[in-house]
Formats: sequence, structure tokens, C-alpha cells
Amino acid sequence: MLHLSLNNDLRELAVAAERVDAFCAEHGVSPDIAFAVNVSVDELLTNTISYGFDDGDSHRIEMTVRLQDGVLVVELVDDATPYDPTRAPHPDIDASIEDRPIGGLGVHFVRALMDGFRYRRSDGRNIVTLTKRAEVRPAEG
Repeated sequence: MLHLSLNNDLRELAVAAERVDAFCAEHGVSPDIAFAVNVSVDELLTNTISYGFDDGDSHRIEMTVRLQDGVLVVELVDDATPYDPTRAPHPDIDASIEDRPIGGLGVHFVRALMDGFRYRRSDGRNIVTLTKRAEVRPAEG
């Protein structure tokens, strides 16, 4: 299992991506799956860091990644403002670029890339769980 404790700082996105890539490579998870997970994690962390904290203080975002019965499970836990990204409105992707509001595509990407996307609030924390089926191949060595 991979566990990261990240600051609410956008510079932490690169750290998270690097560690997810390393975890996936170590466990024989394809680069395509690692990419999909990283895009999703990047979108969710960016939203949390950019919009979830209004006090200017340092906060921790806990991230775990584990492989369970051929499924990659990612959990993000934070003490940001309550927000359920699974209830974000679906963007009108058929509208012209000029008619679309800025933003709103990040959660759309998460929905498209992940097999599972759940939210719950517990003990003052947002908990987002992502799942992605992952065929595991033996690591080459």
C-alpha cells in the first residue's frame, strides 16, 4: 500500500503523480492505468487545494493507493470545506467552446476515466474513493 500525506500546495501534485507511477510500476499495473489514475487524482487534488480551504492555513491531504483483487483503489481524505464532487453537474460537452463555462471538465474526466467514484463525509472530513480495474502483469526485472 502507498500512503502519502500531502500539504495543500499545488507543488505536491508532482510528488503524488511520481509516487503513483512508481507504485503502479512496482505492482505491474500498466502505464495507461497509472495515467488515468494520475489525471483523476490531479483533478481532484487541484480542486481541493484551489477551492477547499479558505483559512490560508496549512492542511494535510491523506492519500492511499492499494491494489485489491485486481482493482486499484485510491482514497483521498481532507478536512476541506464539505464538497461532494460526485454531485458536480455534468458539463454540456456538445456545446461550442464559446458557449461553455470555464471549468467543470475535471470531474467529467474522473467519471470517464475511473470505474468507481464515491464520496462520503465522516468526522469532518471529505473522503473520495476511486477505483480502476487493473490487469496486473509481473514486473520486468
